[in-house]
Amino acid sequence: MTATTKAPAHPPPLAPHPARRRGVEFSLLVCAVLICVYGYAAVGLARNHAVPEDALRYGGGLGLVALLAHLAVRLRAPYADPLLLPIAVLLNGLGLVLIHRLDLETPNHPAAPAQLLWSALGVALFTATVLVLRDHRTLQRYAYVSVATALALMIAPILFPAVNGARIWIRIGGLSFQPGEFAKILLAVFFAAYLAANHHALAVTGRRIWRLQLPTGRVLGPIVTIWLTSVAVLILERDLGTSLLFFGLFVIMLYVATGRTGWIAVGLTLAAAGAFAVGVFEPHVHSRVEDWLDPFATIEAGRGAGQVAQSLFAFGAGGVLGTGLGLGHSTLIGFAVKSDFILATAGEELGLVGLTGILLLYGLLVARGFDAGLHLRDPFGRLLAIGLASIVALQVFVITGGVTGLIPLTGMAMPFLAQGGSSVVANWLIVALLIKVSHSARTPIDPPEAR
Repeated sequence: MTATTKAPAHPPPLAPHPARRRGVEFSLLVCAVLICVYGYAAVGLARNHAVPEDALRYGGGLGLVALLAHLAVRLRAPYADPLLLPIAVLLNGLGLVLIHRLDLETPNHPAAPAQLLWSALGVALFTATVLVLRDHRTLQRYAYVSVATALALMIAPILFPAVNGARIWIRIGGLSFQPGEFAKILLAVFFAAYLAANHHALAVTGRRIWRLQLPTGRVLGPIVTIWLTSVAVLILERDLGTSLLFFGLFVIMLYVATGRTGWIAVGLTLAAAGAFAVGVFEPHVHSRVEDWLDPFATIEAGRGAGQVAQSLFAFGAGGVLGTGLGLGHSTLIGFAVKSDFILATAGEELGLVGLTGILLLYGLLVARGFDAGLHLRDPFGRLLAIGLASIVALQVFVITGGVTGLIPLTGMAMPFLAQGGSSVVANWLIVALLIKVSHSARTPIDPPEAR
């Protein structure tokens, strides 16, 4: 007698595959471009009582680069998160509108044309990265090449003259370049590769002190050496904002790799001690700490309002709904209004509502980066996504905190929004890598094409 197995009348249904949602991405891109064109037209109406003649050309150019980026994603990363690219286009477009609006106050020093050129270069790099980089795990092979290149990029500005008290620029002819913007991405690649390869040894080996498991020096030593070297170079160059960013990036990625909350406590303690020491003994930072502690001291001394005080006045003048694009006076802040303090212009002319919307866009960009990392199956991709998203989060926190008086100023560029060619190109590269990582995270194991 033999047992027989009766075949089911109906085979079990296949698990549904996640939708690609490229149509959603295209619709959101159209909305992003229309919002930016509306902002450009609003500036013209406020300043000249007429829609700028080149409004359609501005919208067409922005729409064309957005379309090229969308086609690259559709071709090489069809399962990518549909929110990442529209958010980047909207933030970059709003930044161009704000810089153009501020150019109207300083017609002899226009910055919008150069920013537009750098933005186009950034989108070209984004498109090339999405098309050429087939798998983000390829970057793991070049961890030590990445860190060597990052250190070289950070050391190079020492050979060039200081600008506004900091040696973070390379100036050749009429062009300037801030290599630290790209060094942070390369360091994130190195940290992710090293921590992914050693996360088990970091988490379970070494000596235990109270509730903190300290890894062995052989495992932790190389990465700490690289990090300390990076921070020392940046302090020497007086690029304290980027040094703070690297410190936060290192602590966050170490925490994600080991899962031990003690690293957060150690990181905060060391950051507080380092900030106190630098704030006391470094004159450039000491003056910024004094401005932070009493931003109205220069007014009381009869020297007029400083940058921080002017920024606070701009936020106060904006109120809830703002004065309207083109109708504010945040240009009184001075030379840094298009870079460090561009958020003050957004606060004055768009109000608390507009400023909250911009910060929510950054929050959504960071959250989608974290989400992609948490759904990845490989440790390197998970750490890389969280590291790249953390770079954006730390920059937004440091800059927003500085211009609103929450923390001392550090002199960094608001991602996508502020004037800065190196910054906007580097941020487009970050979004391209997040696109590739999110594509890997959302791709089904057996895509329909493979069946």
